[in-house]
Amino acid sequence: MEQQVSDEEPQPVVLREEIRRRRRKMKAFTSTFSVAMDQIAIEFILPTTTKSSRSPDTLLLEVAGNWTVEQVKAQVWLRVVATNLCPEFYQKYSSDHCILLYQKKGNWCEIYDKHQVFQTLDCIRYWKALKKDVGKIHLTCRPQPSEESTQYQRYLNYLIGYDVTDVSNVHDDELEFTRRKLLTPRKNELSDRDPKLYSMDPWITSKHLPEYLFTKVTNSHILLVIHRNKASQTIKVSIDDTPVQVLQTFFTKISNKRALLGVPEDVCEADYVLRVCGREEYIYGNHPVRDFHWVRQCLKNGEEIHLVLESAPNPGQDLVQREDWAQVDDCTGVAGTHEQLTIDEKDHERVFTISLWDCHRKFRVKVLGIDIPALPRNPELIVYVEASIFHGQQLLAQERTSSKAFTEEVLWNTWLEFNIRIRDLPKGARLSLQVSCGKAQTQISKGTSSSYQDNGGSPGGGGSGSHDGSKTKSRLLYYVNLLLVDHRSLLRQGEFILHMWKMPEKTEDNSSVNADKLTSATNPDKASSMAIAILLDKYCYPVALPKSREGKVAGGEGREAEGGERGQREMPNHLRKQFEAIVETDPLHPLSQEDKELLWHFREECMRHPRAYPKLLGSVLWGRQEAVLATHRLLERSSVWDRSVLDVGLAMQLLDCHYSDAHVRSMAVRKLETLGDDDVLRYLLQLVQAVKFEPYHDSALARFLLKRALRSKRIGHFLFWFLRSEIAQSMHYQQRYAVLLEAYLRGCGEDMLQDFRRQVEITEALQKVTREIKAMSAEKYDVSAQVVFQLRQKLENLQTSGLPESFRVPYDPGLRAGALVIEQCKVMASKKRPLWLQFKRADPTTLSSDTIGVIFKDGDDLRQDMLILQILLIMESIWEEESLDLSLLPYGCISTGNKIGMIEIVKDATTIANIQQSVVGSTGAFKDEILNQWLRDKCVSEEKFQQAVERFVFSCGGYCVATYVLGVGDRHNDNIMITESGNLFHIDFGHILGNYKSFLGISKERVPFVLTPDFLYVMGTSGKKSSPHFQKFQDVCVRAYLALRHHTNLLVILFSMMLMTGMPQLTSKEDIEYIREALTVGRPEEEAQRHLLDQIEICRDKGWTVQFNWFLHLVLGIKQGGDKRSA
Repeated sequence: MEQQVSDEEPQPVVLREEIRRRRRKMKAFTSTFSVAMDQIAIEFILPTTTKSSRSPDTLLLEVAGNWTVEQVKAQVWLRVVATNLCPEFYQKYSSDHCILLYQKKGNWCEIYDKHQVFQTLDCIRYWKALKKDVGKIHLTCRPQPSEESTQYQRYLNYLIGYDVTDVSNVHDDELEFTRRKLLTPRKNELSDRDPKLYSMDPWITSKHLPEYLFTKVTNSHILLVIHRNKASQTIKVSIDDTPVQVLQTFFTKISNKRALLGVPEDVCEADYVLRVCGREEYIYGNHPVRDFHWVRQCLKNGEEIHLVLESAPNPGQDLVQREDWAQVDDCTGVAGTHEQLTIDEKDHERVFTISLWDCHRKFRVKVLGIDIPALPRNPELIVYVEASIFHGQQLLAQERTSSKAFTEEVLWNTWLEFNIRIRDLPKGARLSLQVSCGKAQTQISKGTSSSYQDNGGSPGGGGSGSHDGSKTKSRLLYYVNLLLVDHRSLLRQGEFILHMWKMPEKTEDNSSVNADKLTSATNPDKASSMAIAILLDKYCYPVALPKSREGKVAGGEGREAEGGERGQREMPNHLRKQFEAIVETDPLHPLSQEDKELLWHFREECMRHPRAYPKLLGSVLWGRQEAVLATHRLLERSSVWDRSVLDVGLAMQLLDCHYSDAHVRSMAVRKLETLGDDDVLRYLLQLVQAVKFEPYHDSALARFLLKRALRSKRIGHFLFWFLRSEIAQSMHYQQRYAVLLEAYLRGCGEDMLQDFRRQVEITEALQKVTREIKAMSAEKYDVSAQVVFQLRQKLENLQTSGLPESFRVPYDPGLRAGALVIEQCKVMASKKRPLWLQFKRADPTTLSSDTIGVIFKDGDDLRQDMLILQILLIMESIWEEESLDLSLLPYGCISTGNKIGMIEIVKDATTIANIQQSVVGSTGAFKDEILNQWLRDKCVSEEKFQQAVERFVFSCGGYCVATYVLGVGDRHNDNIMITESGNLFHIDFGHILGNYKSFLGISKERVPFVLTPDFLYVMGTSGKKSSPHFQKFQDVCVRAYLALRHHTNLLVILFSMMLMTGMPQLTSKEDIEYIREALTVGRPEEEAQRHLLDQIEICRDKGWTVQFNWFLHLVLGIKQGGDKRSA
């Protein structure tokens, strides 16, 4: 035990100046354990009243600062019972019947965590700050939920798709604990929310106006058409004008014709707002009009900007239901400092909670046995349990049992002792238990242990591969994780029976198995799942992980002992070059042991370079308490990170699965706080996935998502669907996402709740219809007229029997859909029988006569398509910064439940297959001029045709680069489409990363991307000839490719997160290696440019092979994963 300056001796001790200073700075009653300060005087207001005065009974009690909240309650009860006060109440009930409340700044707060040490409570600090000698705590009977709040909870559970009050599948109270804790950030956000801004939620972009858009503006002025009733007025405004200035211009312009526009004389611009015609999108707030997303969209597409003048919406529609709960104490779940908890030099009679850092023995676990209701088919198997301790992906220690014959119940009853001390267990450390099996003939002996020096560690620890020199392959069958330090910072103790998750079979969907293996949830299917029984050491008291240490660690060990001095040394020049080379490598570049030691040795230097943080934090030995404390101190002291320019890729990197430390993850989130709403939307899908990598439900990232969603309806809308879709599909993270979604729904307001209800109702109704249609036509490939007739009849019945009159379109919340146009709805000819639906536009101010086209799919997981489309949007924003408009068309696509979702039908677009077939049947695949001719026929003039060709060149370039970098495979003429204005785009991203399909054993992908002779023909070239359009195409591809290379780290990190969370069969090193090769990581720019031009040449040489594939596709009608877009 390190020598500490004892905090318990009342006599004066000669302290160093530094310690004296620190003592002065310390808050509340936590600075000393001297007798005077150890006792806290509290007046308890009791739930009973005195008969004479009708005022509540009170009790004054001196509370020991190191008692737990539970002990304090018990003491109060004992005292009251002893005084024989109101025996009919106090003798009938126990102290659990009451809760503890106190008032802080007008709010009621509950002292919620019964295990918390009393002196670490926030109320103690608060009273101390107010210089109160006696605190006041109210004991109130535990409130029972009213009928109204029970009904409201049922309604929320319906919207969430999960019952958050169901605690049948939890081994602690983390779920309920988090629900209560998230009340505080929600209340804070709601109290700061601007009701007008929230109700209109303007969609602003924080990026500069790109050069290509600026050229479409005349003298920095644009024309706006403002509609009122049936009339309209065109006005000219500066792109720097705010909406208020636009309204002033409008009112000046119409001063003589107010009556014509139906604007009364007694109103002014302050009484009105501007909204986009036909969309729920407002031009409102203190931003120049050029920053509004819709204005940019219109400029980009060369369309007029039509707005409607109307009264502002009523903010009262966003009313939030009153909360029944009191806020929980801000310090709930926080342990005290080591000095408060340590047993060193304390009277052991007065110790009620022990510091984890006083536990010097090695951590151990007793594996009692496993039990499974039904055995796997092969009876010849032997089985063993592998137990590993991980922090993030870092393996801290590993042990395993001996092997035994695989029967329905296997008993070991054996202790496994790990090569790690209890005091070194970091918060977030998880015990990973895996049941693996092998063939019986080669017995597997007990494995050797491995310690934190293994430093690498795969996400699942062991699981496959041979053990101990035997040739037998073992197979991982079941897994489960247990966090060794719980959400309250208490060490787990005692017996646990954990229901394990089964590894998916090869034939089953295993798209998210990498992330699933990190979950600390247990399998809710208790009846048929494998159960493992383990025993952890039990202590007389709770063992708490301290939140910090006061003062320097004396006589520290290992690397930390070499102390700050070494960490602060100047780096010699020859090492600086090596250091810079390490920092320059991409996020997936593995660090050698030597690299890690160099980074740790010069950690102070690393702290000056934010780009080095992921590498430095990946070098920390998280299984050594001294190293963890040193890291936390470095992070607290450094302000470089907060002052540095925001690098999203860097912040996202610290949120991936390699980092489990709360300080590190909070630091990353702090950086993301500066993101604008448009950027939050851009990365929202990835941020929602990153929540899976948090050890606990309550985290800085979860709170960040909650806050931003409560601030913007648009972010809230997408957060709702991203979370709901995960809740429906991912049992491993159901509870975590459900708690977060509930916290959002309790603050989003009535208007949004009604909108979500309508969207959920329409989704459920359409799913039912799709399943009925599938059942009717399951065997046949083609869709008969009878099936389409049946569909229309079912939709007709739905329409009359109470479908919502209108609903926000889930993939585009600015658009409101109305009634179905039944005669235009059909069933698509594809295995999953998607519905092709057309809805009327519900907004009366719409100027478009077009319907809203939606493909409704049941049976396909759209999450992978969503991830790819999201990355396409991010690529588009990278190109926009370089003023490149590559006309990508990331169409709307959203997963709304378990393998159900909606896809936007792009207007005036058709597949290349349709164009080829429509002219000459299947041999159309070999006719180079067909596409060019189709485009010419669709354009009314030569000028329009030239514009279409230009758009084709740019969009073809954009998709060639994007699909190459992402390795999007399975490209055939049915999943490449083109609009009548020449915009080429790809659909259906079921196969990425060179994970390409083969036909007759031959991989169909013979080219890096699709650039066929018919595409080249549109560009005015064939064979090896060049043309001005082809040269422009090459130039566009090179610029786009080099722009992406400048953001290698961001793309690599988004990509690797995507692989962890939702890509089937993509788990190997090679898959992640793909993107590094595609981006030519580490090669000079000229070489990268040459590389891309070489790929274009390969495509020109082998274009015929793609045409041959397409010919096969047309002749044989091979459905290669894509659904036909048009029937």
